[in-house]
Amino acid sequence: MGITEKIDDIVKEINRTQKNKATEYHLGLLKAKLAKYRTMLLEPAGKSGPKGAGFDVVRSGDARVAMVGFPSVGKSTLLSKTTKTKSEVAGYEFTTLTCIPGKIHYNGAQIQLLDLPGIIEGAAQGIGRGRQVIAVAKTADLILMMLDATKGPKQRELLEAELEAVGIRINTHKPNIYFKIKKGGGIKFTATVKCTFLNQKMVYNILHDYKIHNAEVLVREDATVDQFIDVVLGNRKYLKCLYCYNKIDQVSIEEVDRLARQDYTVVVSCELDLNIDYLIDQMWHHLDLIRVYTKRRGEYPDFDGGLILRRGVTVEEVCLGIHKSLVDEFKFALVWGTSAKHTPQRVGLAHVIEDSDVVQVFKKKA
Repeated sequence: MGITEKIDDIVKEINRTQKNKATEYHLGLLKAKLAKYRTMLLEPAGKSGPKGAGFDVVRSGDARVAMVGFPSVGKSTLLSKTTKTKSEVAGYEFTTLTCIPGKIHYNGAQIQLLDLPGIIEGAAQGIGRGRQVIAVAKTADLILMMLDATKGPKQRELLEAELEAVGIRINTHKPNIYFKIKKGGGIKFTATVKCTFLNQKMVYNILHDYKIHNAEVLVREDATVDQFIDVVLGNRKYLKCLYCYNKIDQVSIEEVDRLARQDYTVVVSCELDLNIDYLIDQMWHHLDLIRVYTKRRGEYPDFDGGLILRRGVTVEEVCLGIHKSLVDEFKFALVWGTSAKHTPQRVGLAHVIEDSDVVQVFKKKA
């Protein structure tokens, strides 16, 4: 029996097993086996054969956004509308057969937008070059899930399931679980909170299933079995996902209103250029990008340029963005903007910068 057949058997057994207190231990072990087989399927052991045509695209710009979706949902049209790149558009499926990159210029930032071939059901098992598509999606800072507003919620559920199967966790955080494999001493399980889903016996059996017999586990939140397995495997990617419903010109205004009120969702019409500016603005927001301006002594701030950084950066990272040697020569900095308690505020390297702040760096005297 192959790995794919074993995965199908486990999924069927999980689906037909009733979910209650008596079966949660059995379901936990099944989920651990399922995750192990999926990892074996995606990362086969041994020597690999000759490499086929991949989707390797050189990373450029300040951030990368990967468009994923079923065929003919408007990915190529959106790329053509928002960038200078022309991607082939047609009325039939699988027009795009490889990865086509484009670049969006917004707020002084360059956002790389990748038009990936359409995903079909079973992509996680490699059907329809699904592995290559999802592998590129793992390298992105944000996933833009393109959906058809004229179709039901099933399309979104299928795409989320495919991403989940290959270890991409969308719009969620990494579980607060400390896990470390040791050379001896057995398995030590500690929980600082009341665990609803995990217990010592469950953790022992899951780790033994992965042939781990010596480890330290510290659970700091009420994590599920799936979340614990993700921590054990250590190869999960946690990404933000923005759901984009296209073709809103073909549905009723009530349906558009219903879709637009969902979390992490934007509704557009690529054909009629409706709401595309708001979509780009939401990309900027979900990428957590900020623009920081620099100032020389005795001069006005450089509002034409500026540095594109991630939200939560400190003055130290601003200095590294200007020049890597500036941190060693740093004396103090003056900050104007929302992060300053007063204008200007004298700060050190640990000060957290906010969007549109102006920073002037002073160096030590030689």
